[in-house]
Amino acid sequence: MTMPPAIGPATLPASASSPASGQRPIHALTGLRGVAAWCVVFYHIRYSLTAILPASAIEFMAKGYLAVDLFFLLSGFVMWLNYGAVFTSGGLRAAPRFWWKRFARIWPLHALVLSAMVVFALAVLLTGRDASAYPVGELPLHILLMQNWGMTGQLAWNHPAWSISAEFAAYLLFPLLVTAVPWPRIGTWVLAGVAAGLAMGLYLIFALQGHATLGADITHLGLWRCLAQFSMGAVLALVWQRHGGQTMALAAWGACAAILAIALLADLPETAFVPALFAAGLLALASDRGAAGRLFAARPLRWLGDISYATYLLHFFGFVLFKLMFVDASLQMGWWQLLAFGALLLAASDAVFRWFEKPAQRWLNTHSPRFAQRQSGAAAR
Repeated sequence: MTMPPAIGPATLPASASSPASGQRPIHALTGLRGVAAWCVVFYHIRYSLTAILPASAIEFMAKGYLAVDLFFLLSGFVMWLNYGAVFTSGGLRAAPRFWWKRFARIWPLHALVLSAMVVFALAVLLTGRDASAYPVGELPLHILLMQNWGMTGQLAWNHPAWSISAEFAAYLLFPLLVTAVPWPRIGTWVLAGVAAGLAMGLYLIFALQGHATLGADITHLGLWRCLAQFSMGAVLALVWQRHGGQTMALAAWGACAAILAIALLADLPETAFVPALFAAGLLALASDRGAAGRLFAARPLRWLGDISYATYLLHFFGFVLFKLMFVDASLQMGWWQLLAFGALLLAASDAVFRWFEKPAQRWLNTHSPRFAQRQSGAAAR
C-alpha cells in the first residue's frame, strides 16, 4: 500500500489568543486553521478520489501541502501574541514554563496515535506483510519529536507528524528569538524587511537545492521551512499589534492581489511567492472586520479549527484503516465512502479533542515538573 507524501499542520492554541496575552481572540484565524486542516486531509486522500472527481479537482487538492506553510505562519503569529510580552518582560526565565506548556499541548495526542500505530505495525509483521513504513530504529526519534531534524531519509510512521517535529524545534528556539533582539523598539518598515528577508532566504535555500516546490525533500528542508515561516509569523504579529485594523486589512488584501498577479505574470515558482502571499493574507484576515473576517469566524469553522489538531494527527492513520476495512483493491472511493470517512473523522476528532487531547493537556499543566514551575512573575500570568 502506497501513500502520497505527507504534510501536517502546525499546532496552535484552541483560539488565536489567550487571556494572558491581553489580546482579544481572533476567531477568524481559528476558522482558517479548520479549513486548512481539511486541505491537508484532501491532499492525502486525493488519489482515492480520481473515480468520482474531475482531474482539475485532483490537481487543486494536490496543492494541499501548502497548507502547512500557512500553519507555520499562523503558529509564529499566535506564539508572539500569547508569549511575546511574557519573554520581553520576563526574559529567558519564562522559557521552561513555556516549553512545558507547548509539550503538554502537542505530545500527548502524538504519543497516542504513535502508540496505536506501533500496535498496527506489530499486526502487520505478525501477518507477514510489508512493514517497511514503520521502521523500529526510528521510533525513538518519533517519540522525542526529533524525526524531522535532518536525521532520517524519508517520512515514516505517522507522516504528518513531521511538522510537529519541526514545530517543536521552533518552540525550543522561540524564547531565544524573542529575547535576542529588542523587537518592540524596531521600526515597522524594518520589521517588514526582516519578514521579506526570511521569505527570500527560504526561497534561496530551496533554489540552491534545485527545488521549486515547498513540499520537496521534507526530511531535510522541512525544518528550515518551518523555522523561516514561524519567524515570519512572529514578526507579522508585532506589526499587527501596532497597525491592525480595517486600513491594514485593505492594504494587505491589495498586497495579496499584487503578489499573486506578479507571480502569475512572471511564472514564479511557489517557493518565491507563496510565503509572502500567505503572510499578506494572514495580516489581512487578522485585521478584517468585514465579510471575510465574519465568514472565517463563523461557529462551524471555529469548531473545525478547535478540533483541527486531532483531525490532522488522526486522518493519515485513520485513512489507512478505513481503506483496509471499506475500500477494495482499486483503492478508489465512491461518494458514500468519502462521506462516511469524513463523518467518521469529524466524530473521532471531536471525541479525541474533548475526551483526551484537552484533559491530557490540563493534567500535564497541573502536574508540571519543578523546572517548569520556576518562572518570573511575568511568566506566571
